[in-house]
Amino acid sequence: MKHIKLAFEDGLATLTLASPPNNRFGIDMVNEINDAVDEIAEKKARAILLCADGDDFCFGGDIEPWPRLRPQDLQANFERFMLVFNRLERLPVPIIGAVQGLCNGGGFELALRADILFAAEDARFSHSEQSLGFVTVLGGVYRVAERVGSRLAYQWALTSEKVPAAVMERHGLVNKLFARDRLLAEATGFAKQVASGATMAHAAHKALLRSWSVGGVAATDDVMFDLTNHLLDSADMKKGIASAYAAFVSGGERPVITFDGR
Repeated sequence: MKHIKLAFEDGLATLTLASPPNNRFGIDMVNEINDAVDEIAEKKARAILLCADGDDFCFGGDIEPWPRLRPQDLQANFERFMLVFNRLERLPVPIIGAVQGLCNGGGFELALRADILFAAEDARFSHSEQSLGFVTVLGGVYRVAERVGSRLAYQWALTSEKVPAAVMERHGLVNKLFARDRLLAEATGFAKQVASGATMAHAAHKALLRSWSVGGVAATDDVMFDLTNHLLDSADMKKGIASAYAAFVSGGERPVITFDGR
Protein backbone atom coordinates (compact mmCIF):
# COMPACT_ATOMS: atom_id res chain seq x y z
CA MET A 1 0.00 0.00 0.00
CA LYS A 2 1.44 3.35 -1.09
CA HIS A 3 -1.15 5.74 0.29
CA ILE A 4 -2.21 4.22 3.62
CA LYS A 5 -0.74 2.10 6.37
CA LEU A 6 -2.49 -0.77 8.14
CA ALA A 7 -1.19 -2.35 11.34
CA PHE A 8 -2.63 -4.89 13.78
CA GLU A 9 -1.85 -5.26 17.48
CA ASP A 10 -3.86 -7.05 20.19
CA GLY A 11 -7.12 -6.91 18.25
CA LEU A 12 -6.70 -3.27 17.23
CA ALA A 13 -6.42 -2.35 13.55
CA THR A 14 -4.77 1.03 12.94
CA LEU A 15 -5.59 2.53 9.53
CA THR A 16 -3.41 5.56 8.77
CA LEU A 17 -3.70 7.96 5.85
CA ALA A 18 -0.08 8.17 4.77
CA SER A 19 0.20 10.73 1.97
CA PRO A 20 1.17 13.91 3.81
CA PRO A 21 1.25 16.83 3.80
CA ASN A 22 -2.38 16.91 2.59
CA ASN A 23 -3.43 13.23 2.60
CA ARG A 24 -5.73 13.91 -0.35
CA PHE A 25 -7.45 10.81 -1.66
CA GLY A 26 -8.18 9.60 -5.15
CA ILE A 27 -9.13 6.25 -6.63
CA ASP A 28 -5.82 4.62 -5.66
CA MET A 29 -6.01 5.56 -1.98
CA VAL A 30 -9.69 4.65 -1.76
CA ASN A 31 -9.01 1.25 -3.35
CA GLU A 32 -6.33 0.71 -0.71
CA ILE A 33 -8.84 1.60 2.01
CA ASN A 34 -11.21 -0.94 0.47
CA ASP A 35 -8.50 -3.61 0.62
CA ALA A 36 -7.84 -2.60 4.22
CA VAL A 37 -11.52 -3.12 5.06
CA ASP A 38 -11.27 -6.64 3.64
CA GLU A 39 -8.18 -7.37 5.72
CA ILE A 40 -9.68 -5.93 8.89
CA ALA A 41 -12.72 -8.15 8.46
CA GLU A 42 -10.63 -11.21 7.61
CA LYS A 43 -8.41 -10.77 10.67
CA LYS A 44 -11.43 -10.11 12.89
CA ALA A 45 -10.11 -6.89 14.38
CA ARG A 46 -12.00 -5.88 17.49
CA ALA A 47 -11.58 -2.10 17.11
CA ILE A 48 -10.25 0.32 14.49
CA LEU A 49 -8.21 3.47 14.93
CA LEU A 50 -8.52 5.86 11.96
CA CYS A 51 -5.75 8.46 11.92
CA ALA A 52 -3.37 10.29 9.59
CA ASP A 53 0.29 11.16 9.23
CA GLY A 54 1.45 14.76 9.00
CA ASP A 55 0.22 18.09 10.30
CA ASP A 56 -3.26 17.73 8.79
CA PHE A 57 -5.75 14.89 8.76
CA CYS A 58 -6.97 15.25 5.18
CA PHE A 59 -7.70 18.08 2.76
CA GLY A 60 -10.28 15.96 0.92
CA GLY A 61 -10.41 14.54 -2.57
CA ASP A 62 -7.55 14.94 -5.04
CA ILE A 63 -9.03 17.47 -7.46
CA GLU A 64 -6.07 17.43 -9.87
CA PRO A 65 -7.75 15.08 -12.41
CA TRP A 66 -11.29 16.47 -12.05
CA PRO A 67 -11.17 19.08 -14.86
CA ARG A 68 -10.30 16.31 -17.34
CA LEU A 69 -13.08 13.93 -16.27
CA ARG A 70 -16.48 13.69 -17.92
CA PRO A 71 -19.39 14.23 -15.49
CA GLN A 72 -20.30 10.53 -15.62
CA ASP A 73 -16.72 9.54 -14.80
CA LEU A 74 -16.59 11.99 -11.90
CA GLN A 75 -19.86 10.57 -10.60
CA ALA A 76 -18.49 7.04 -10.90
CA ASN A 77 -15.52 8.07 -8.75
CA PHE A 78 -17.79 9.62 -6.13
CA GLU A 79 -19.96 6.51 -6.06
CA ARG A 80 -16.86 4.39 -5.50
CA PHE A 81 -15.71 6.66 -2.67
CA MET A 82 -19.15 6.47 -1.02
CA LEU A 83 -19.25 2.68 -1.31
CA VAL A 84 -15.83 2.23 0.31
CA PHE A 85 -16.40 4.79 3.06
CA ASN A 86 -19.69 3.08 3.90
CA ARG A 87 -18.05 -0.34 3.97
CA LEU A 88 -15.64 0.99 6.57
CA GLU A 89 -18.43 2.67 8.55
CA ARG A 90 -20.53 -0.51 8.65
CA LEU A 91 -17.86 -2.84 9.97
CA PRO A 92 -19.33 -4.34 13.17
CA VAL A 93 -16.57 -2.96 15.40
CA PRO A 94 -16.04 0.43 17.06
CA ILE A 95 -14.13 2.96 14.93
CA ILE A 96 -12.19 5.61 16.81
CA GLY A 97 -11.05 8.61 14.77
CA ALA A 98 -8.13 10.89 15.66
CA VAL A 99 -8.07 14.20 13.77
CA GLN A 100 -5.37 16.87 13.77
CA GLY A 101 -4.99 20.05 11.75
CA LEU A 102 -7.35 20.55 8.83
CA CYS A 103 -10.09 17.99 8.22
CA ASN A 104 -11.76 19.22 5.05
CA GLY A 105 -14.25 18.15 2.40
CA GLY A 106 -14.13 14.44 1.73
CA GLY A 107 -11.62 14.08 4.55
CA PHE A 108 -14.28 15.39 6.94
CA GLU A 109 -16.74 12.93 5.43
CA LEU A 110 -14.27 10.10 6.03
CA ALA A 111 -13.75 11.17 9.65
CA LEU A 112 -17.53 11.12 10.12
CA ARG A 113 -17.43 7.35 9.56
CA ALA A 114 -15.81 7.04 13.01
CA ASP A 115 -18.12 6.11 15.88
CA ILE A 116 -16.00 8.02 18.40
CA LEU A 117 -14.08 11.10 17.30
CA PHE A 118 -11.13 12.60 19.16
CA ALA A 119 -9.43 15.76 17.93
CA ALA A 120 -6.37 17.84 18.59
CA GLU A 121 -7.06 21.24 20.06
CA ASP A 122 -5.88 22.84 16.81
CA ALA A 123 -8.10 20.74 14.53
CA ARG A 124 -10.53 22.47 12.16
CA PHE A 125 -13.40 20.90 10.25
CA SER A 126 -14.90 22.21 7.03
CA HIS A 127 -17.05 21.44 4.03
CA SER A 128 -15.35 23.04 1.03
CA GLU A 129 -18.04 22.05 -1.46
CA GLN A 130 -19.76 25.47 -1.63
CA SER A 131 -16.61 26.85 -3.27
CA LEU A 132 -17.09 24.20 -5.99
CA GLY A 133 -20.80 24.83 -6.48
CA PHE A 134 -21.35 21.28 -5.28
CA VAL A 135 -22.66 19.30 -2.31
CA THR A 136 -21.19 17.02 0.35
CA VAL A 137 -21.63 14.10 -2.00
CA LEU A 138 -20.09 11.52 0.35
CA GLY A 139 -22.81 12.02 2.92
CA GLY A 140 -21.26 14.73 5.04
CA VAL A 141 -24.05 17.24 5.63
CA TYR A 142 -26.58 14.76 6.98
CA ARG A 143 -24.01 12.87 9.06
CA VAL A 144 -23.15 16.19 10.67
CA ALA A 145 -26.89 16.91 11.10
CA GLU A 146 -27.35 13.60 12.87
CA ARG A 147 -24.81 14.74 15.45
CA VAL A 148 -25.39 18.50 15.81
CA GLY A 149 -28.78 19.18 14.23
CA SER A 150 -29.80 20.33 10.79
CA ARG A 151 -29.47 24.11 11.31
CA LEU A 152 -25.78 24.07 12.20
CA ALA A 153 -25.05 21.39 9.61
CA TYR A 154 -26.67 23.50 6.89
CA GLN A 155 -24.91 26.67 8.05
CA TRP A 156 -21.50 25.02 7.89
CA ALA A 157 -22.23 23.54 4.46
CA LEU A 158 -23.39 26.93 3.17
CA THR A 159 -20.34 28.83 4.39
CA SER A 160 -17.52 26.28 4.18
CA GLU A 161 -16.19 27.90 7.34
CA LYS A 162 -13.35 26.16 9.17
CA VAL A 163 -15.02 25.21 12.44
CA PRO A 164 -12.63 24.86 15.40
CA ALA A 165 -12.53 21.52 17.19
CA ALA A 166 -13.64 23.20 20.43
CA VAL A 167 -16.90 24.23 18.73
CA MET A 168 -17.37 20.71 17.40
CA GLU A 169 -16.83 19.31 20.88
CA ARG A 170 -19.33 21.74 22.39
CA HIS A 171 -21.99 20.63 19.91
CA GLY A 172 -21.24 16.92 20.29
CA LEU A 173 -19.57 16.05 17.00
CA VAL A 174 -16.16 15.59 18.67
CA ASN A 175 -16.08 13.45 21.79
CA LYS A 176 -12.96 14.86 23.38
CA LEU A 177 -10.07 17.25 22.71
CA PHE A 178 -6.39 16.65 23.41
CA ALA A 179 -3.18 18.57 22.96
CA ARG A 180 -1.75 17.66 19.57
CA ASP A 181 1.25 15.86 21.09
CA ARG A 182 -1.11 13.67 23.17
CA LEU A 183 -3.80 12.97 20.55
CA LEU A 184 -2.49 9.77 19.03
CA ALA A 185 -1.45 8.23 22.35
CA GLU A 186 -4.82 9.01 23.93
CA ALA A 187 -6.79 7.73 20.95
CA THR A 188 -4.67 4.57 20.76
CA GLY A 189 -5.08 3.91 24.46
CA PHE A 190 -8.85 4.29 24.24
CA ALA A 191 -9.01 2.09 21.13
CA LYS A 192 -6.97 -0.65 22.84
CA GLN A 193 -9.27 -0.50 25.84
CA VAL A 194 -12.28 -0.94 23.57
CA ALA A 195 -10.58 -3.79 21.69
CA SER A 196 -10.16 -5.71 24.96
CA GLY A 197 -13.82 -5.27 25.84
CA ALA A 198 -16.96 -7.23 25.05
CA THR A 199 -16.74 -6.70 21.31
CA MET A 200 -19.81 -8.80 20.48
CA ALA A 201 -21.81 -6.39 22.62
CA HIS A 202 -20.02 -3.43 21.00
CA ALA A 203 -21.18 -4.71 17.61
CA ALA A 204 -24.75 -5.08 18.86
CA HIS A 205 -24.76 -1.54 20.24
CA LYS A 206 -23.51 -0.26 16.88
CA ALA A 207 -26.30 -2.13 15.10
CA LEU A 208 -28.90 -0.75 17.53
CA LEU A 209 -27.70 2.80 16.95
CA ARG A 210 -27.84 2.28 13.20
CA SER A 211 -31.40 0.97 13.50
CA TRP A 212 -32.34 3.97 15.64
CA SER A 213 -30.80 6.44 13.16
CA VAL A 214 -32.88 4.93 10.36
CA GLY A 215 -36.14 4.06 12.08
CA GLY A 216 -36.22 5.73 15.51
CA VAL A 217 -36.92 4.37 18.98
CA ALA A 218 -40.02 2.30 18.24
CA ALA A 219 -38.45 0.54 15.27
CA THR A 220 -35.33 -0.28 17.30
CA ASP A 221 -37.43 -1.63 20.17
CA ASP A 222 -38.96 -4.00 17.62
CA VAL A 223 -35.57 -5.42 16.59
CA MET A 224 -33.86 -5.26 20.01
CA PHE A 225 -33.88 -8.96 20.75
CA ASP A 226 -33.23 -9.99 17.15
CA LEU A 227 -29.97 -8.04 17.38
CA THR A 228 -28.97 -9.05 20.91
CA ASN A 229 -30.29 -12.50 21.86
CA HIS A 230 -27.09 -14.20 20.68
CA LEU A 231 -25.25 -12.42 23.49
CA LEU A 232 -27.14 -14.37 26.14
CA ASP A 233 -25.14 -17.50 25.36
CA SER A 234 -21.83 -15.78 24.67
CA ALA A 235 -18.67 -16.57 26.64
CA ASP A 236 -18.25 -12.85 27.30
CA MET A 237 -21.65 -12.46 28.96
CA LYS A 238 -21.21 -15.61 31.02
CA LYS A 239 -17.85 -14.30 32.20
CA GLY A 240 -19.33 -10.89 32.97
CA ILE A 241 -22.27 -12.29 34.94
CA ALA A 242 -20.01 -14.60 36.96
CA SER A 243 -17.72 -11.71 37.81
CA ALA A 244 -20.60 -9.38 38.71
CA TYR A 245 -22.21 -12.05 40.91
CA ALA A 246 -18.94 -12.72 42.74
CA ALA A 247 -18.58 -8.99 43.44
CA PHE A 248 -22.18 -8.85 44.66
CA VAL A 249 -21.67 -11.75 47.05
CA SER A 250 -18.42 -10.32 48.41
CA GLY A 251 -19.74 -6.78 48.62
CA GLY A 252 -16.82 -5.51 46.56
CA GLU A 253 -16.57 -3.49 43.37
CA ARG A 254 -16.88 -5.23 40.03
CA PRO A 255 -13.36 -5.74 38.65
CA VAL A 256 -12.24 -4.63 35.22
CA ILE A 257 -12.52 -7.64 32.91
CA THR A 258 -10.63 -8.42 29.74
CA PHE A 259 -13.15 -10.09 27.46
CA ASP A 260 -12.42 -12.49 24.62
CA GLY A 261 -14.88 -11.20 22.06
CA ARG A 262 -16.81 -14.46 21.77
